[in-house]
Amino acid sequence: MAIIITDECINCGACEPECPNTAIYEGADDWKYSEGTSLEGAVKLPNGDQIDADEVQEPVSDEYYFIVPDKCTECKGFHEEPQCAAVCPVDCCVPDDNHVETEEELLAKQQLLHN
Repeated sequence: MAIIITDECINCGACEPECPNTAIYEGADDWKYSEGTSLEGAVKLPNGDQIDADEVQEPVSDEYYFIVPDKCTECKGFHEEPQCAAVCPVDCCVPDDNHVETEEELLAKQQLLHN
């Protein structure tokens, strides 16, 4: 399952540099699937969505840091635990019940992002 940043976020920014997938962005920042990944051009995501990896995407949150669920692998393939949650001083990086994935799915996503 992906990690989500709750509205308890204090915008300290500790989480952003820890993400191996570049899935964390500052509130109101535009983002791209290609940032911090090997994705480029037309890509089919594991959920079946077709995307342009280089297309600018709208922010998930305008108020505080956010995690892009399609880029979050809970650090599987990189670390033993989600690094955003490990460094968060207010414990606002928590599992996202709306994006439940198995370890195998997370590892497959990691492979897609960094092939």
